[in-house]
Amino acid sequence: MKRLFLLCCLVIMATEARAQTCLVNDPTGTPLNVRARPNGPILGALYNGTPVQILEITSDSSGRQWAYIAPLEVGKRGWVFEAYLTCN
Repeated sequence: MKRLFLLCCLVIMATEARAQTCLVNDPTGTPLNVRARPNGPILGALYNGTPVQILEITSDSSGRQWAYIAPLEVGKRGWVFEAYLTCN
């Protein structure tokens, strides 16, 4: 039982350590589309300067990077084009 608890704690800590806070920085001048999956249907949009937390990163079949994000304020979780985020 102790091992299971320890394993759960390590998984949670690793997930939190990977999360990174960034700002939306879409150079097109339009809000950044938030999608159901990389290059998938649009769920909503976020304006430049919106703080988000990256929860996961993946690449599409063309090698472009997509980030699964959670807005820190208002907005939908989903996938955005990673190049349109500025992270410290």
